Amino acid sequence: MLSNVLIIDKRKELSTKYKKSIEDEQTTAVITRNLKDALLKIQTTDPDIIIISDSIEENLSDFCNKIRALTYNTRPVIIALSKSADSTDRILVLENGADDFLSEPVNIDEFKIRIKAHLRRDVESNLDNKTLLPNKKYVRKAIKRILNSENKNAVLLIGIENLANYKSVYSDVAGDKLVQTLIAITKSALEASDFLGQLNDTNFVIVTNPYSAEKLAAFLTFAFDTVAPKFYSSADAKRGYMLLKGDRMAGMRINPVSILIGGIVDNYGLIKSPEELIEKLYSIKKIAKIPCGSNYAIDRLKLAGENSVHSLPHNNSIYINEPDEALALLLRTTLELQGYNTTDSIDADSNEQPAIIILDSNDDLSGLNICRDLKSRLNFVNTKIIVTSNIHDKAAILDAGADLYLPKPYEISDLIQWIEYFIKDSRLN
Repeated sequence: MLSNVLIIDKRKELSTKYKKSIEDEQTTAVITRNLKDALLKIQTTDPDIIIISDSIEENLSDFCNKIRALTYNTRPVIIALSKSADSTDRILVLENGADDFLSEPVNIDEFKIRIKAHLRRDVESNLDNKTLLPNKKYVRKAIKRILNSENKNAVLLIGIENLANYKSVYSDVAGDKLVQTLIAITKSALEASDFLGQLNDTNFVIVTNPYSAEKLAAFLTFAFDTVAPKFYSSADAKRGYMLLKGDRMAGMRINPVSILIGGIVDNYGLIKSPEELIEKLYSIKKIAKIPCGSNYAIDRLKLAGENSVHSLPHNNSIYINEPDEALALLLRTTLELQGYNTTDSIDADSNEQPAIIILDSNDDLSGLNICRDLKSRLNFVNTKIIVTSNIHDKAAILDAGADLYLPKPYEISDLIQWIEYFIKDSRLN
C-alpha cells in the first residue's frame, strides 16, 4: 500500500532497530532527529504514522500537541514512546494528541504488530466500498510520496471507456462485475511491492517498477480485450458494438468497453504536486485512444522532451456534408449561432480534424463509403460521425462506422442536443 512511517528519535541505534522492524515491501520508514526535519518530512510525505520518542529535547506532551495541530488535515496516527510507565504521563500524552503510548523498553515483536495494526486500520478506512481499493485520498498520498522519493518508479493510469453506456444496456450489476474482472486481472499481474488505487469509478492508478511498466500495460490491454467479449450478448459481440436502449438513443452506435492506459516512467520533470501528475497522466491516456479496442501510451524519459505533453485547446469544429443547400445553410447558421465553427470541406490526411461530422448518406447510400473511409483513418479517432439519411437502414449505417444514425426528417433541436452530448463527452474523456 506504499505506507509511510515517520520516526522522530534522537537515538541512532534504537531508532534504526525500529525502522528495520517496520519496513517491508509495502511500508517505508524515515528517521528524523528534530522538529524542524520532522516538519519537512510531514509536508513532503504525509506519513500515515508518526512515532515520537521522549528522547527529543522538547516535552513529549507538548511535542505531540504541536504535531497534531500541524497535521489536522491529514490526521496521521501519533504513537508516543517513553521510558516512563507512569499512568499520569500516559494520560497527559494521550490528552495532547497521541493515539497510542508505548513504554520502553518495548518488545520489538509487539512494537511491529502494533504498527501494522495501525497501518491496517488506516488503509481500511480509506477503501472504496465496491472495489476495496485505496480511494482518491490515499492515491494522492501515494503519488506525493513518489514525487518526493529518490527511488525510480513508474505510474500508470488505467481508464475504462464506455462503461456508463455499457451499464445502461446491461445494468449496473453487470458493469460492476466487469470492473471487478479488470481489478482481478490487474492484481494478478502486480508484484508484491506494487500499488493499486482508485481515483474514481472508471480510473485507477498503478505504481510499479519502471522496468516492467510497459510490459504490464501491454498485458493488461491484451488480457482485458480477450476477456471483455464474454460480458456481451452474442448479438453485440458479433456486431462489434452496442445499441443503446430508448427511443432517442436507439440510433446511437457505442463501441465496446475498452481500457486506455497512460503512463509515466521516471519522467516527473518539473511536476510538483499529485494533481499535476494526475493531469499529465490523463493527457497521455488521451494519446492512447484508437478507433476501437484497448491501448496504452507511455511517456519515457529517453523518448520524451521537456513539457512534451500539452493540454490541447478544445475542438468545437463541425464539418457539414449536406446536399440540400437550404438545409446546409440552416445548419451552418444555427450551429454558428450556438458558438460552433462550421466547415464544408476537410483534408482527410490532416492531423487536425473536426470534432463532429454531419454526413448525409445520399439516396444510394454512397455516403456510407465516405464514413467507412474516415473511420478507418487513425487521425479521425476522436471525431464523431452523425449520418443522416432518408433511407431508414439503421443496421447498414451503424455497421459503416457511424456513431449516430439520425433519420430524416429530424428536428434541428434534436441534432443540436446530440452535438452538445458528443462535445461534452469529448471534454470528459
